Amino acid sequence: MPELQLLRPDHAPALLAFERENRDYFAASIPDRGEDYFARFDQRHLALPAEQESGACHFHLRVRSAGDVLGRVNLVDVADGAAELGYRIAERDAGRGPATSAVREVCAAAGYGLTALRAATTLDNAASRAVPARTGFTVVGQTRLSGRPGLIYLRSLEDSAAAGAC
Repeated sequence: MPELQLLRPDHAPALLAFERENRDYFAASIPDRGEDYFARFDQRHLALPAEQESGACHFHLRVRSAGDVLGRVNLVDVADGAAELGYRIAERDAGRGPATSAVREVCAAAGYGLTALRAATTLDNAASRAVPARTGFTVVGQTRLSGRPGLIYLRSLEDSAAAGAC
C-alpha cells in the first residue's frame, strides 16, 4: 500500500527517477522543469529539508513499499496560515485516485497550522481539475498558467478537523 511520506534526503534517487520517467508526460500538461532542474537536482534536493524546517514549504511523496515514488504533493509559499498546493502523479498511476487520496491526507495533516490552501490548474487538464473538485476546493477565479487559461481554487481547512479531511 502506498504511503505518504515527508520528503527526506534519502528520497533523492527515487524522486529523480520519478521526475525523469514522467518528464514527457508532465510536460504535456504543465510547464517542463527544464534541463537545469535535472542538472542541478542533487544540489536542489539537498536544500529542500531546510525549506521544510523553516516552515516555508512541506514536500510530500507518495511512495510504494518498494521505495519508488508514484507522486508528490507539495505545500509551498506557506504564509499567513495559507499555502499553495501542487501535485503530480506518475503516468502509470494517473486516474486511479492517488492524487485525490494524497491531497486528502495532506489536508488532514496535523502540525502545519494552515487554515487555507490555494491551487491552480489549466482548463485543458481534466485530471488535475478533478482533484480539487473531489477534495472540497471551490473555484474562486481564473488565471493563465504558462499562457494557458486556468482556474484558481481555494479550500478552507478550518473545518477539516471536524470533517476528517478535505
